[in-house]
Amino acid sequence: MKIHPLITKSDDLAALMSRMSAHDFVAVDTEFMRENTYWPILCLLQIATPDEAAAIDPMAEGLDLAPLFDLLVRNHDVLKVFHAGGQDLEIIHNLTGKIPNPLFDTQIAAMALGYGEQIGYSNLVESILGHNLDKGARFTDWSRRPLDKRQIDYAIADVTHLATIFPMLVNKLMKTGRGAWLDEEMERLADPSSFAFEPADAWKRLKLPSRNPQVLGRLKALAGWRESEARSKNLPRGRIVKDDTLNDLAGHPPKTQEDLGKVRGLSSGWRNNDIGARMMAALAKAAPLGADELPDREPRGPGLTKDAALVSDLLKLLLKIRSKEAGVAAKLIARSNELELLAAGVRDQLHILSGWRFDEFGRDALDLVEGRIGFATENGKLKLSRIEN
Repeated sequence: MKIHPLITKSDDLAALMSRMSAHDFVAVDTEFMRENTYWPILCLLQIATPDEAAAIDPMAEGLDLAPLFDLLVRNHDVLKVFHAGGQDLEIIHNLTGKIPNPLFDTQIAAMALGYGEQIGYSNLVESILGHNLDKGARFTDWSRRPLDKRQIDYAIADVTHLATIFPMLVNKLMKTGRGAWLDEEMERLADPSSFAFEPADAWKRLKLPSRNPQVLGRLKALAGWRESEARSKNLPRGRIVKDDTLNDLAGHPPKTQEDLGKVRGLSSGWRNNDIGARMMAALAKAAPLGADELPDREPRGPGLTKDAALVSDLLKLLLKIRSKEAGVAAKLIARSNELELLAAGVRDQLHILSGWRFDEFGRDALDLVEGRIGFATENGKLKLSRIEN
């Protein structure tokens, strides 16, 4: 594979994208900084085909990134391959308003092939290729220039190995017939709503303190206000107000701005500064959530009866057994909340009761809940046994 010097010129980038557009897939990775900003700063983008690889410097003066974005988000003939690509996709969406399409995430594929849940890139490379990646440059400040050769080599290695691993994973998926298992997960990853949302919906991403309509109405107003402040100032949300403080304010709203100086997590200056005034204005406009906005009450955790909680534990044991037998990450088959819903008597719209999940786990899970199978031991080993009525 040919490794190019750092791409900083528009002509070089256009020529590279033209060649790469002729391939079936490209492997993509990014290096970015977001510690001090709301919007992540793209500092480097690495891209590879089986033939060549390069790092592109989006911070280079005068570099026209249009050919890169044409390939990533407008060319639907080339598959874009990422590993744990959520943050990479967020950055590309922020810059283009679109999600790369079609796309493939090797971390999700690895879950279907028995490499564990959320396996890291270096561990996947070691498992498949037997290579130990150099981690010496992982704490690089990628916004600083110039980048030295070791830093660039470190960054490019992520996509050169990815371009090698991807066809191997596809081959395994084809042999095991598990390619279709990934469709739903890939669709979820490519959902633009994961990356673009209105400030008015920011409260839905928080841990909710209660289901009280008044409290949630205030939380909705406060979270929306904070989101707008963070975006306008390009600061992390937590630099404006931390989540715990928002919850406290929603549950125990201050009567006057003067009271903000007594709130844990806010400085005394909030009692008379402009940002405090804007927060109080947001609170003043807060209205209780309507019944149609209230979050669903799902039977989970303490909401389960004692018997249902025991059944949920048995389902988790069954999932562990079935996932081990199938050689697939348990998280890809079922989430804890679905097991709790099944244990509580819910049958509608559960992913585990349809498609491949039903074949691999759901059928036995339903039989366990409805008393048709149970656990037994034989020669000191746990096994499932069918119960005769």
